[in-house]
Order: sequence, then C-alpha cells, then structure tokens
Amino acid sequence: MSTPPKAPDMKIPIPRGPLPIFPPERPKRLVEITIDGKPASVPEGSTLLEAARTVGIETPTLCYLENLTPVNVCRICVVELENSRTLVPACSRKVEPGMKVQTDSERVRTSRKLVLELLASSVDVSTAPQFKEYMQRYDAAPERFGPTGSPAKAGERDQIQPGHHHAADGVHAETVAQPVKVDNDLYVRDYGKCILCYKCVEACGVDAQNTFAIAVAGRGFNARISTEFNVTLPDSACVYCGNCIGVCPTGALMFKSEHDMRQAGTWDEKKQSQTDTICPYCGVGCQLTVHVQEQQIVKITSPLDHSVTNGHLCIKGRFGYEWVNLKK
Repeated sequence: MSTPPKAPDMKIPIPRGPLPIFPPERPKRLVEITIDGKPASVPEGSTLLEAARTVGIETPTLCYLENLTPVNVCRICVVELENSRTLVPACSRKVEPGMKVQTDSERVRTSRKLVLELLASSVDVSTAPQFKEYMQRYDAAPERFGPTGSPAKAGERDQIQPGHHHAADGVHAETVAQPVKVDNDLYVRDYGKCILCYKCVEACGVDAQNTFAIAVAGRGFNARISTEFNVTLPDSACVYCGNCIGVCPTGALMFKSEHDMRQAGTWDEKKQSQTDTICPYCGVGCQLTVHVQEQQIVKITSPLDHSVTNGHLCIKGRFGYEWVNLKK
C-alpha cells in the first residue's frame, strides 16, 4: 500500500516556477497610402486620422478622443477620398492600400466651416477654447444663421420652457433652452453648451464606467443628453466618477468649483499650475494632474496617455481633494 503524499510544510517556501513568457506581438502589415500628396506607410487597421498624424497633419476633431470609441457624429474630421462620392470621417475610416486622401481641399474646408457655423450658432461655445481655434482657422461666421453668437445666459435660460425655440433670442434647440442643472455638490450640467458629441455617453457606458446613467433622448431639435426619465443626478444611476467631465469638449459638464469660480469671475487659467502625482486613495496607481490656483486645488484631471487610467478616474480620485484645501 502506497504512502499518501504529505501536505507541503508551510514553513518551507515552495520555489516559484518559471514566469510565463508571452509571445512577441506579430508585426502588422504596412499599408501604403497618399495624404495631401505625401506618401505614408501605416500599420494595417489604422484610421485616416492616425495616418495623417504620422505625416504631421493635425486634423480637427470634436467628438473623437483617443480613449473612446469613435461615434462619427460631429463630422468635423471629414476628408476627401479619391473616387468617394461623399467626404469620409477620418476618425473611423480605416486605411486601404492605394488610398489618395486630401485633408485640406476646398470641399473639406467648406464642410468643416459649415459644421462649425451651425454648432456655434445654436450653442454657447464660450468655454470651448479648441472650438474657437477651429473657427478662426476656417473663418467660420455663425452669425450667418441668426443673431446667436452668445446664446441666452444661464439666468435667462431659466425662464425658457424646453421645446420652445426662440430664434430672435439666439435659442434654436432644446439643448440651449435647458437651464443650468445644479443638483449636487460635485459638478454642474450646462446643456446650453452641449454639441451632442456623445463623449459623455460613451464614457459613462462601455468605454469606461459601465454605469449607463445618461443617454441621448429625443430627436432632431429636441435631442439632448438626459438621465433616465430625466430625473436629477442624485436620483439616477450616476456614481459621480466625473469621467463625463473629463471628456466634455465644451464645458457643458464642469466641476462645480470651476463653475462657481467662473460665476464669481475668479477663474483664471493663466494663474494656474499643474502637477502630476499619484492618487493616494488605493493601490491601483492612477495618475492625477492637480490644477492649483492661488494655493487652492480647483480641479483634478488625468492624462489620456497614462496606462492605468487612460484619462478616467473614480469619484475619490477626481473629487476627493477638498480636505487638502481646508485650512487648519
């Protein structure tokens, strides 16, 4: 009769086996294309946007972000593709061998200019510096579509009933007609600045948080970002991670601290410094960028290219800093 094996002695460490070695990633086949007359070799599966960047061409984007899935809604990144009937979105169109692309043709510039004008004529872009740069680049004149330029102010929007469109007041859509929503102490929602880029919806969904607290409701001029049944944030599925703020390109979603400072006229980015550090709340190792003005932390962001966060944070990392500002 064989002797049963003895249990290992816990006082004697068991030697580790060899660490697994992952096979090297297969190199992707290079695809040859031409962009603005320049030859480019990019890995198979790259987008036209990525290909343009390899040859030093910066294509404007609004709804695109490196840490989100392209949704093709803003159409500001469209380029002209030889033998294509329509302009194609550079953020999602994959490269194919022999493509000939024009990123700054007259047709492309006209399309981008019109998109910028239509957006700026219907929403408030005063807190969207990148948007303003694009308007200057393409000589956009949103006043062609009505006396908008500066949509109704927050106080005036409180008096506007959703669904009513007052062109004379510079309000053309329900998006602008909504009053500023301040229903919590962490961030505010000013949908008068919303361009419906879907970034917040994607960040709240499968691309980051998987909370699905918000979505696009309505159609046409009645389209807007909304919680389920249009309830307040405290009554919704929101977990206050703030990832929607981190991806918003226009300031429609904003830290309450920043919103209050802007209302008081004390917000000044020229006086702010930024310092990278590691979040102290757990051991994941999320990288934080601390924005400080006059010895006070005013907001927290995270770099898009950080391998741990990819720009996303939790409620503690993004909002759990007020104790630092407390004076002894």
